[in-house]
Amino acid sequence: MILSRRKLIGIGAAGAGGLLLGGCDRLNDSETFRGVLGGATGLNQRTQRLLMGDGLAKEFSEADISPVFKANGSLAVGDPAYKAHLARGFADWGLQIDGLVKQPLMLPLSYLKSLPQRVQITRHDCVEGWSAIGKWQGPQLGTVLAQAGLLPSAKYAVFHCADVLEGAQYYESIDLTDAFHPQTILAWAMNGQPLSEPHGAPIRLRVERQLGYKQAKYIMRIELRDTLAGLYRGGGGFWEDARGYQWYGGI
Repeated sequence: MILSRRKLIGIGAAGAGGLLLGGCDRLNDSETFRGVLGGATGLNQRTQRLLMGDGLAKEFSEADISPVFKANGSLAVGDPAYKAHLARGFADWGLQIDGLVKQPLMLPLSYLKSLPQRVQITRHDCVEGWSAIGKWQGPQLGTVLAQAGLLPSAKYAVFHCADVLEGAQYYESIDLTDAFHPQTILAWAMNGQPLSEPHGAPIRLRVERQLGYKQAKYIMRIELRDTLAGLYRGGGGFWEDARGYQWYGGI
């Protein structure tokens, strides 16, 4: 039986106590509701992986691309170093990869563009209730991580970002199952053009089987870790810390 992503959203919402209501500030202010969201993470993750296995998120045609793809979260970065890189077109910018790896790396944007590229047209589903279809291009995250040589103890990839939102540094994380999924890419282009600042230049994460808040923008560093404990406020991501969203935002 083939299940659509929309049906999976419904299953996840029912099994996870209404994840899709996570965009409502009134509910997010409730400690009880935040507890339900956080406690449902394991159920949502197990349910999705049982149903989908290693399956791909639905991909669309050029004709399906949304005329407007809303930029959400941070729309600009105040960090002076980022602004300097932006002004130079990220010509001397590098992606740092470290943590539980054999060989820490600093990879220029030009190098990421030279790797084998994956192009995919997928739908971005936001917890606030809107969706948009966009065309993304970039190297597969697994290909990039493999070049650093992951240590056996590595379990999570943490994305440290350039932006500060609501007074806190933005970050996100996924496990290595999603990191090495073929549709998980470090996108540097959207709809055939390099990413703009509002959409996350120079690179953003596309982990297509999860909700929009997992698609970290402005990625500066990827850290491989064996645990998320002791990282910022311990939730595994900005919205997980700030609003109690599930760490696993599967759809």
